[in-house]
Amino acid sequence: MLRNARHSKILELIEEKEIETQEELCKELADAHFSVTQATVSRDVRELRLFKVAGIKKRYRYASISKNEGELSDKMRSLFQACLESIHVVGNFVVCKTLNGNGANAGVVIDRLNYEEVVGSIAGDDTVFTVCKTPEAAQEIKERLERIAKG
Repeated sequence: MLRNARHSKILELIEEKEIETQEELCKELADAHFSVTQATVSRDVRELRLFKVAGIKKRYRYASISKNEGELSDKMRSLFQACLESIHVVGNFVVCKTLNGNGANAGVVIDRLNYEEVVGSIAGDDTVFTVCKTPEAAQEIKERLERIAKG
């Protein structure tokens, strides 16, 4: 129950305030009478699938994705469209190149799509490697991602 309450509070906080770091999130939770460690907040960020987007007052801020599994919110779709530079297939890999600092954002979008053909993905600073079950599946995923990127 405490975990669910904490998760709800985290989602509320990131909607209301620009929170850039886990340390800031720990402080906000403490101010709301939740006793947490940075390790707990780190786990919460991962479980809630939070990601960072450009802030208005701060350089970055935490944001959350839509609650509908496998669907993209308009915000996530726009984020993917804005950060993607190219998509290539190499064997059973789909390699997405993004603007600097946006690999993780694109990775969240790809993971959120929950494609059956995808085994997993790894995101870096400006690249996402997505492993597909077959080379044919990789080509299909590339085409789907290109459709999302074009709008």
